[in-house]
Amino acid sequence: GAPTEPEASLPVEPQTQAHAEPVAATTEAAQAAEAVSAVSAPQAPAIPELSPAACGARLAALFPALFAQRAQPLKLRIQADIQQRAPGVFTRKTLSAFLHRHTTTNAYLMSLTQAPQRVDLDGAAAGEISEEHRQAAVQELARRRGLFEERRAAEQAARRAAENEARQAHAAQDQARRDRAALLRAVETSTLTRANFCALKGLTEADLEAQLVQARAEALQRAQEPRPQPRPEPRFDARNGPRPGNAPRRGEPRR
Repeated sequence: GAPTEPEASLPVEPQTQAHAEPVAATTEAAQAAEAVSAVSAPQAPAIPELSPAACGARLAALFPALFAQRAQPLKLRIQADIQQRAPGVFTRKTLSAFLHRHTTTNAYLMSLTQAPQRVDLDGAAAGEISEEHRQAAVQELARRRGLFEERRAAEQAARRAAENEARQAHAAQDQARRDRAALLRAVETSTLTRANFCALKGLTEADLEAQLVQARAEALQRAQEPRPQPRPEPRFDARNGPRPGNAPRRGEPRR
C-alpha cells in the first residue's frame, strides 16, 4: 500500500491583542501582590552558627542530664530529638560538627565499651548498644593506644639518642681540653725549637699557637673556679655511734 502521510498539526490561532492585554494586566497585578506580601511578611531570624565548644555548653545548659555529665552513649538519632525539643536554637551544621567531635573522643568511645545502654536527653535509658558499635569502639581505642605507644617509644628513642649524642660530644670536648692542657705542658717543658716541636706534633705554628691560647684560657678558668669543700669526718659517740663532726653530744648545748 501507499505510505501514509504524517498527521498534520492543527494550526494554533494567534492570540488577539484584545485578549492579550487583560492577561498581561492580571499577571502584573499578581506579581505586584506577591512582592507586597513578601515585603510585609516578617522574616524568620537566622539561626547563628556555633562552634563545637559553644554548642556543647548550650546543650549542657538545655539538657544537663545528658551533656553536663561524663560522656554517655547517645540515643540513636539524637539530633532529631534535639531539634524537636529546642527548635530554632541549633543549625544542622552546628549539631553535626559538635556530635562528630563528641562521639569520637576517647571518653565517649570508652563509655560505649562499658555502659549497658544508650541515654536520651533526659538521662533515661534509650536502647541497648549493639555489639557492632561496641566492638568498633574497642577496636578504635586499641588503634589509638597502639599509635600512642608507638609515638611514645619513638620519643623515648629520640631522647636516648640525643642524650647519648650529648654525652659523646661532652666527652669529646673534655678529651680535647685534656689534649690542649697536655700540649701546653709539653711546650712549657720542651727544649725543642718551635719549628721542631710543630714538626714533631704534626702541627703548623698557627694551629699550635691557637691551641696554646685556648689551653691557657681554660687553665685560668679552672683556677678561678671554687674548689669543693671537704666534708668533715664523722666523730664517734660511744653512746650514739658516729655523728657529724659539728653535731653536739647529747645534752651538750649547741654553739
